[in-house]
Amino acid sequence: MTQDITLTPFRIDIPQADLDDLHSRLTHTRWPFATPGRGDRDDFSRGIPQAYLTELAEYWRDGFDWRAQEAALNEHEQFTTVVDGQTFHVVHVRSSNADALPLLLNHGWSGSFIEYQRLIPLLTDEVHLVIPSPPGFGFSTPLSATGWELARTVEAYAEIMTRLGYERFAAHGTDIGSGIAGRLAAVYPERVIGTHLAVDRAVLGLVGSVFPAPVGLSDEETAQLAAIQAAGAAERGYLEMHNHRPDTIGPALTDSPIGLLAWIAEKFKTRTDEGFRTPIVDRDLLLADISLYWFTRGGASSVQFYYEAEHAELDFAMAPEVPSGWAAFDSHPLLRRTMDPFGAIGHWSDFVTGGHYPALEEPKLLADDMRAFFLGIA
Repeated sequence: MTQDITLTPFRIDIPQADLDDLHSRLTHTRWPFATPGRGDRDDFSRGIPQAYLTELAEYWRDGFDWRAQEAALNEHEQFTTVVDGQTFHVVHVRSSNADALPLLLNHGWSGSFIEYQRLIPLLTDEVHLVIPSPPGFGFSTPLSATGWELARTVEAYAEIMTRLGYERFAAHGTDIGSGIAGRLAAVYPERVIGTHLAVDRAVLGLVGSVFPAPVGLSDEETAQLAAIQAAGAAERGYLEMHNHRPDTIGPALTDSPIGLLAWIAEKFKTRTDEGFRTPIVDRDLLLADISLYWFTRGGASSVQFYYEAEHAELDFAMAPEVPSGWAAFDSHPLLRRTMDPFGAIGHWSDFVTGGHYPALEEPKLLADDMRAFFLGIA
């Protein structure tokens, strides 16, 4: 049977009934009884405070304009295409320069293609941008089957780039997207010109479980690492659920908009520089991202990616022969010693600001760093 390689034009058009349903659910939220002593809206020590969540929910219900966000997103070319039985949604922003570098942008959880809205205009003079949604994320829903993990997604992305006519391309990634970008280079070193990855200091919380500790630490450095690990341990509750029990959390993320809001908004607070109450991360873009998870029922399907990756035989891989650049946001001196113990990464940039979502928090810093790296290897 001939494989269908059609690129079907796509336009976002959420039915009004879905918006009305969301508004009704937010209006009729069944809130928990307030816990005495937990009135501080900025105290995230036990998770997202109810006072903070209530404010955000009220704005989502009464102030947020999905139609305005939808119109802005629809300014970009989009299509869907089926690879290995799975429907993929892809944003394709062409540069005015026909010979521009094709750049594949890869996001992770709890982001989406919306994460790159502030970055797009900073790059399209020089690059063609391709932004796919991983299986189970955004409009790459519903999942066609189990088994959509890192390696299978990489194969699908390579096929998508082929369908677009990009034989050679560069790749950038954060979070899960870093794994996708790195594995693309490892599997297709003849196609990937270079990879640019963004990390933040929270990665140090995984030292000892995912990454080995740097050698030769001083007593002060050991204490610093221990403090970051302790903070990271408190943040990993969601990760354990995603890795091992996605079917348990999935219904809550699908049936309750407040449950979804709490699950995702907490991460945008604790893993960004100063949180989304400042101009660093626009509140409307945050709620557009969460609305996307809501309307597509992606809360349940996206977390399946974690389970698949945790239980897959093949996982993260890098290609030493493919140039790589790294940008560390909210950086720490131990970050490079952990991620690049042998000094093999030719391009490494440390930034004191930013966090886990640099395209939203520091788009200009990220764009300038990507431009400097890719121009250096062109």
